[in-house]
Amino acid sequence: MPPHIKALLSVACLATAAAGYAFMIHLGQSGPSYAVAFLGVFATAAMWVFPEVVKKDVKPTAPPK
Repeated sequence: MPPHIKALLSVACLATAAAGYAFMIHLGQSGPSYAVAFLGVFATAAMWVFPEVVKKDVKPTAPPK
């Protein structure tokens, strides 16, 4: 995935996590709000750390003669 796409997804993920955190604080749920914040940061970091799965087109080789 190109870095500029990954950066936009990171911003969207962190913004969603921040909105979820603020909503949980508004509801008075302090414990779940920490979980929402942690999972948002974790998901963003995982997107950058772990590589994207790419399938390789493997052609079968002929048996040796």
